This record gives sequence, C-alpha cells and structure tokens, in this order.
Amino acid sequence: MDIIFIDDFRATTLIGIYPREKAMPQTVEISLQIGTFTASASASDDIRDTIDYALVVERLRAELAARHFNLLEKLAEYVATLLLEDFGAVWVRVSIAKLGMMSGVRRAGVAIERGARD
Repeated sequence: MDIIFIDDFRATTLIGIYPREKAMPQTVEISLQIGTFTASASASDDIRDTIDYALVVERLRAELAARHFNLLEKLAEYVATLLLEDFGAVWVRVSIAKLGMMSGVRRAGVAIERGARD
C-alpha cells in the first residue's frame, strides 16, 4: 500500500456546540494520509489511475462549506467515509484541528484511522 498525503489543508465550516460556533464559520486545519495502490499510476503516468489530491481538496472545501458539525469527531468520521467510499481509498488517517479556540492553546483536535473494512 502507498500513501498520498495532504498536510495542513485549511477549510471553513460550521463546527461546534456553542451558539457562537453555530453562527460563525471557523477555519479548521486538516491533514490526510490516504492509503491506496499507486503502481498503475506509476506505470501509466495518468492521473485517472490514482486518487487526485486536487479533487479531494476541492470536494472537501465544498462539502465542509455546506455543512455543520457539532464535534470534530463527527467531522473526521465524515471525511474518512468520503475518502473511503467516494475516492476508493483502502485506508485513511484524518487529523482535524480547531485553531486558537482556547487561551494558551494553539490547536486542539482529533485524529482517526479507518480502513475500507471498518
């Protein structure tokens, strides 16, 4: 298995349980490790034979802009499921952090791993 990664991707979404968080979008920082097999793409040099990370970023920006999540855990699960089901990943590690939400804390977040059979 090979890994395609996207680090420190920032997207805007409604995230949180407090009234102010439900009313004002926040920027979250997302890092992804996407397990796949890239031998076909290595041989063909064709983007159709791999997971196109530009399409992943575009899709996530659109999906997150249109949704509200109470918890980072739910958002991480949503992203993992999207990568596994819609992009054909065989394994994913999703890390998502809120930025500057608490005094003295730069980032707070969650990381999950999921496989296609989970």
